[in-house]
Amino acid sequence: MKVIITGFDPFGGEKINPAYEAVKLLPDQVGEHMIIKKEIPTVFGKSLAAIEAAIHEYQPDIVICVGQAGGHFAITLERVAINQDDASIPDNEGNQPIDEPIHVGGVPAYFSTLPIKAIVSRIKANGIPASVSNTAGTFVCNHVMYGLLHLMNEKFPNICGGFIHVPYATIQVIDKPSMPSLTLEQIRDGLLIAIETTLEQRVSV
Repeated sequence: MKVIITGFDPFGGEKINPAYEAVKLLPDQVGEHMIIKKEIPTVFGKSLAAIEAAIHEYQPDIVICVGQAGGHFAITLERVAINQDDASIPDNEGNQPIDEPIHVGGVPAYFSTLPIKAIVSRIKANGIPASVSNTAGTFVCNHVMYGLLHLMNEKFPNICGGFIHVPYATIQVIDKPSMPSLTLEQIRDGLLIAIETTLEQRVSV
């Protein structure tokens, strides 16, 4: 099987984005399965275009998108994405949509098709904080999650996919010691568990 896993470039004044920094640390294969790692822009519209292009190029079985959620303590598996862009800050190209649908006429929400509860359980069993989240926000992370699931529903019904938020990396909070964080290695390990758990589910189907 093929797995595409994406992470965003830095945004909001940060020098790195732990999502893609951790993605880069993942192996290129898990057993016989290929892991394809992609950086995508923190930009409304362009982020989804990059994901769709990668899906057409690689024809994956699984797509997992990863984003930074500064202030979160745990790796969070997002359950649902809503059809709404409502940005409190501009994206990396200055776009700041307010109360706009991601897809006009699209369904109000989509649910992740990743085995989110099983992933959370396994991550926690490995000593890493993890939880299920019921809101992906209304910034580019939700935009990407909704857009991916819409693509899956409309064009790629055989793909399994969803979104994971990760905390700040420890190296980002040296001057913000009260801010929760995980090491990049912990984040990588959590993402690897997510991939392995999803692959096991797909193989057993």
